[in-house]
Amino acid sequence: MSTYLARRLATILPTLLFVTILIFSLQQLLPGDPAKVLAGEEQDPAVIAYLQKKMHLDQPLPVRYVYWLGGVLTGDLGESLRMQKPVTALIAEKLPVTIELALIAIVIALAIGIPAGIVSAVYKNRWPDYLANAVALWGLSTPNFWLGIMLILFFSVQLGWLPASGYVSPFEDLRANLAAMIMPAFVLGNAIAAVLMRHTRSAMLQVMSSDYVRTARAKGLNERVVVLKHALRNALTPVVTLGALELGTLLSGAVLTEQVFTIPGFGKLIVDAVFNRDYAVVQGVVLFTATAYIALNLLADLAYFLINPRLRG
Repeated sequence: MSTYLARRLATILPTLLFVTILIFSLQQLLPGDPAKVLAGEEQDPAVIAYLQKKMHLDQPLPVRYVYWLGGVLTGDLGESLRMQKPVTALIAEKLPVTIELALIAIVIALAIGIPAGIVSAVYKNRWPDYLANAVALWGLSTPNFWLGIMLILFFSVQLGWLPASGYVSPFEDLRANLAAMIMPAFVLGNAIAAVLMRHTRSAMLQVMSSDYVRTARAKGLNERVVVLKHALRNALTPVVTLGALELGTLLSGAVLTEQVFTIPGFGKLIVDAVFNRDYAVVQGVVLFTATAYIALNLLADLAYFLINPRLRG
């Protein structure tokens, strides 16, 4: 286990270094001078010079990268010049919202996708299989923003059961928080459930044709025990990896869904930062989400290692 972890870390560290270079380099390709944008309409040369010096824009590109990377390694992602707050503080403020939304969405996706995939595999080429595939196709082809608007029209406007938009902290009112989060979480979980269903079905069909499953059936074991105990455990290994990657995607901020439901998460933060040319915020958020994605990928690999005994041999 320790050897496997060391090998994975040895590949992750160069990847993270490359990610920092990529994020910093692509940021420089954006047109315009952020100092001039932040200086306002008056474009005072003294103010522009001050901002350029403060953001190290008067230095060569490699020097600016070293300054930025040094700050990253010490936990300093810079300061938002628009909001006059450290980027780390902004991330800490928005992160709980996005984590909550992502966790509820992934729970909904797992609760729908895995059982649907199992049923579809067990009843292959019968009506439950056709129904599950039709629902999965609907989930994959439905745009999130359209589904969000339809849910708002039905549950908020017509029935008045749920709030149309906004966010309430769970520490203030847990019931109001869940009421505000359930629709955007379902919108995000719906598409992921379709992907999980297809992968679970494919993995289950492959596993259920294996020799050890046929042996379990030959021993007279109950079909439910064969499916859930023997087949499902081995079929879940690719699904675990996929679920972790989808969670990483959710943590990067579901921009359209957060905009539709006015959820103050990472999506809204990065959209506002791009429009305001708040480069420090854009770099900090993208770096954080990329790191989280890589970390979740590592956790998925470790889970795969623990679930699959053949890797430990």
